[in-house]
Parts: sequence; C-alpha cells; structure tokens
Amino acid sequence: MFIDEIKFYAKAGTGGDGVVRWRREKFIDKGGPNGGDGGKGGDIYAVAVSDINLLAKYKHKKEFRGNDGFEGMGGSKHGKDGKDLIIEFPVGSIITNVESGGSVSLDQAGQKELLLKGGMGGYGNEQFKTSINTTPTKATKGKVGEQGNFKIELELFADVGLVGLPNAGKSSLLNAITNADAKIGSYQFTTLDPNLGDFFGFTIADIPGLIEGASSGKGLGIKFLKHIKRTRMLAHLVSLENEKPMEVYKQIRKELGFFDKALLEKDEVIILTKTDVIDDQKKIDKVKKEFLKLKKPVFTLSLYDDVSIKKLRDELVKLLRK
Repeated sequence: MFIDEIKFYAKAGTGGDGVVRWRREKFIDKGGPNGGDGGKGGDIYAVAVSDINLLAKYKHKKEFRGNDGFEGMGGSKHGKDGKDLIIEFPVGSIITNVESGGSVSLDQAGQKELLLKGGMGGYGNEQFKTSINTTPTKATKGKVGEQGNFKIELELFADVGLVGLPNAGKSSLLNAITNADAKIGSYQFTTLDPNLGDFFGFTIADIPGLIEGASSGKGLGIKFLKHIKRTRMLAHLVSLENEKPMEVYKQIRKELGFFDKALLEKDEVIILTKTDVIDDQKKIDKVKKEFLKLKKPVFTLSLYDDVSIKKLRDELVKLLRK
C-alpha cells in the first residue's frame, strides 16, 4: 500500500551520568577524584532514499527512540556515546516538527538532516576538583535528549506528471513508454496510487485520475494533487472518447488552479489519446487544431499505433533535454 503521510513521536538519547570514583594508591585511601564524564546521548537523523513506498514500512510504528549514552568510569574514563539513530525517508518527504513548526525537505537521495540532538553526558567528580575542594563527591546526571512529535508528508519528485480524467490512458501510456507495470482497466480510478517509470533517465509519474471538485476533496481529492507540485512538466491527457475534449481539458486545469495557481505556470504538453475510437481523421485533425491555439505542444496518440507512441517518446525526450 502506498502511504504518503505518517505521524510519530521521537526522542533522542539521554546523556550518560557522570560518576564518583577515586584514584586508588598504596597507603592512600583517597588518592584524588577520577570519576569520568558520561557519554552523549545519540542524535536522531533523517536520511533521504529513492524509495517512494518506504513510508509504508512505518505504518504501525508510532515511536522512535535514540540510544542513551553510557555512564562514566573510574580512571577518568569517559562513558561511551550513544549510537546515532538514522531514519530513512523517501526523497520528496517534508518533515515537520509539530511543536516548533520547523520543517525540512528531503530533496535528493543521500541528504541527511538532524532532527533531534541527544543530551550531553553528566560530569564526573574529577570535573569538580579545586584547590579548595580536593575530594569532591559531586557528579551530575546526563541531560535528557530532545523530543518531539513529527509529521511526514511525501510529495513526489518527477520530471513529467501525467494528469487527466480517470480513464484518459495515463497508466497505459506510462507502461508503453517506460519500464513501469501500472495496473490498467476500463473503469474509473483503476490507479489508486501514483506509479513511477524511468524514461531515458527521467522520471514520469502517473498521477491518479482527477475529477471536477478534486481540489475540494471529491473523488481521490487532494490526496494526489499535492504530488503534482514538484513535477517539472505536466503531460495533460485528454481522451477523444469525450464529446467535448476542450471542455474536459479546461475542467482539469481549473481544478489544478484551485489547488495551486503555480501549477498553471508549469511547462505542459497536451496528449489527445484514444484516437482509435474515431474513424474520421479530419475530426481528429480538427480537435488537434483547436488545441494548437493554446500554443503548447500537442500530440495525438493511439496505444495501438507504434508510430504515434514512438513520435511522442522522441519529442518528450527532446523537450526534457532542453
């Protein structure tokens, strides 16, 4: 199951306690303090990895805890630091500290961000030795590590986002031009999760079908609209099964604008799909001519026509490499 939002509580490690210890020498009961300091508690880090399904791994995990530092030892030996905790999240994750409101975005694989700092270790009695107090019996406890509640929201990164009404042919197109294996069917909302495919080193995302009112939660709602925000280019699929293709196109554009006007400023190509349902080539050409007035690249496509698939593939590569 694809999951793009989780919440959890996290606490970094507590520092180890300092200790009271004495240097033992022959004929000297207390040869002086040598209690070591406690080790630092482990920090908690977030690291980005290229796996959009990773959040599902944490579906039932509600808490993360860092490792505590070890207490100090005699002989002025410092306690061992607690091991840092590394939590992996998908590239595109936005991590928000609910209490502070601070957030960090994981934009590339390997990116590492500190979420919580571990507590410092306590002081051993050696730290309190002075010329006046040569036999201190004081040591301090380790500090508690930082803690907080976090919300993780995933927004997919892609070079091309396929948008359009349900059954516009997005999953079929993704399968035809990439290495994806997206589920397809002749009914609405076949795609319930985003699908990704590799396209000559670029990433294409099939965004689940939108309907009128999606920006206010209808259909699959805004759950997947947010994944379009970080796409570089939109490929708007309009099926020629629709009696009024331009109205369908404008309907989806309106929903995108309601959600975020910045989406309307993205580079866009228009793909008129399922041309095989129309026998009249003149009618297809007329519809294409109407869309060309928008001054955007327009393609006609039948998934039963290898020539039209190859032409679209070649032109998309050119546009992406500009």
